[in-house]
Amino acid sequence: MEEDILLYLTPTEIIDSDHQTVKDYAARIAGKSEDPVEIAVKLYYAVRDGIRYDPYSPFYLPEHYRASYVLNRGRSFCVPKASLLCAAGRACGIPSRVGFADVRNHLATKQLIDFLGSNLFVYHGFVEFYLDGRWVKATPAFNRELCERHRVPPLEFNGRDDSLFQTYNLDNRKFMEYVGFHGVYADIPVPQIVEAWERAYGKDLVRSWIESFERGGGRSLFSFETEEVLTE
Repeated sequence: MEEDILLYLTPTEIIDSDHQTVKDYAARIAGKSEDPVEIAVKLYYAVRDGIRYDPYSPFYLPEHYRASYVLNRGRSFCVPKASLLCAAGRACGIPSRVGFADVRNHLATKQLIDFLGSNLFVYHGFVEFYLDGRWVKATPAFNRELCERHRVPPLEFNGRDDSLFQTYNLDNRKFMEYVGFHGVYADIPVPQIVEAWERAYGKDLVRSWIESFERGGGRSLFSFETEEVLTE
């Protein structure tokens, strides 16, 4: 177990917890607190609300998930946000790792469903912190403003209980359904994620997204925050 814990404290090329920008960010958020649980909670809310959720962000290169890149960009989808939260945790001395699940989103937007061709979100990312002798899940994907637009309570995290997507929204409509888990990792398995997307959405479609990002210089393809919520 000790070797495993050390693995989840070690910087990687993508989860670059040793990058000065990430270290400064984590230190600023943690403040004077010395309690790992309190620090993890502070980091969670900083990433949840400080990095805007953007499903139209680039996804096909390791740098797109690099914590320092995500912090600088200020917006991305669930996996890069999880990478940043994981890096911030490690920078504060909290063993942190990333986990992946397939989820079916019943309250997406029409534009996003059309873009993906499905409401299945493959390799959704979350974080696990090692706190008080156990691994605790934290899901920083959706910022508060986005949740309010979609009539979903912002997902809270107390550092002691798993923080996973709610099944229903405030109108008692189906929100998020977990349909499979892919395990936990010390780093972001980028080729594995891209391959899973190709299987789920089709190689031609994924290639067309990549070409669009390359033509646009890596800018977001659309503005998710202005799209209308699609309810089933």
